Amino acid sequence: MNRKILFIDSTHPVLMEELISNGFHCDYFNDYSRSDYLTIIHEYAGVIIRSKIIMDKEMLDKAKMLKFIGRVGAGMESIDLEYAASKGIVCLNSPEGNRDAVGEHAIGMLLCLFNKLKQADLQMRKGIRDREGNRGIEIKGKTIGIIGYGNMGSSFAQRLIGFDCNVIAYDKYKSGFGNEFVKEVSLNEIFNDTDILSFHVPLTDETNYMLDEAFINQFAKDFYLINTARGQVVNTEALVLGMKAGKIKGCCLDVIEYEKFSFEEINATQLPDAYQYLIKAENVLLSPHVAGWTIESKYKLAKVLAEKIIQFFN
Repeated sequence: MNRKILFIDSTHPVLMEELISNGFHCDYFNDYSRSDYLTIIHEYAGVIIRSKIIMDKEMLDKAKMLKFIGRVGAGMESIDLEYAASKGIVCLNSPEGNRDAVGEHAIGMLLCLFNKLKQADLQMRKGIRDREGNRGIEIKGKTIGIIGYGNMGSSFAQRLIGFDCNVIAYDKYKSGFGNEFVKEVSLNEIFNDTDILSFHVPLTDETNYMLDEAFINQFAKDFYLINTARGQVVNTEALVLGMKAGKIKGCCLDVIEYEKFSFEEINATQLPDAYQYLIKAENVLLSPHVAGWTIESKYKLAKVLAEKIIQFFN
């Protein structure tokens, strides 16, 4: 049986170590481009990716012996899942590895925004001690609406348990998940009750620009927004219009729609007016797609994926 695995992206060494110790042959060519991979991918039974290249029809057609694609992380938008399935290729990912990190990061961003910690820190470094101007608000008593209740959404809900708030969640593709951490609700209940909205959905054709003007206008109350999912879930121009109108009272964005596909580079000088508004707004908190990017999650993402690959072959 072919047990050759091609690493297209770098990851924690535990993934390669675990696979080699279980009889797999692993290759990693750091300086290879997409054209290089197209010439060699036919040799491999498995491919390990993050976001360096897209596993599209062209690449999958070249992968004559491919049995699985392993995505180090949660999002699968870099794979043509339907075409892979049609060729009998199994697609594996490891959202269990960074769900704790995402849950903690969402909490951290919300606390920072509500307590004006970024503003207060910058002022204190300049010798400004403005207590009244940095008066915060509390999570307690608020209703937090979660859209998408998989690994990330449930992790966030679990971490809210000590804040004495009302946590509700909607997931179009899941039911029966209500428990001590969360109440399962309809999308209409999200619109009616939410004070703080948090997205935890994958990026698909269905969720692309899920938050647009029409979506925002369905909320009964003005609300805060958290997005640690994918940038393209939120239409930034619609978000800014909502903020200018007071409908969105503030936002925490770990992701923005203007990220390049690798998530690692943006050109701030070429970004549109909507982004320029966000970077100047005091009620906006931004981080560079690092919600799931902790020291611990780097190891866990690789370890979980290794276990799934070994189990798949066994």
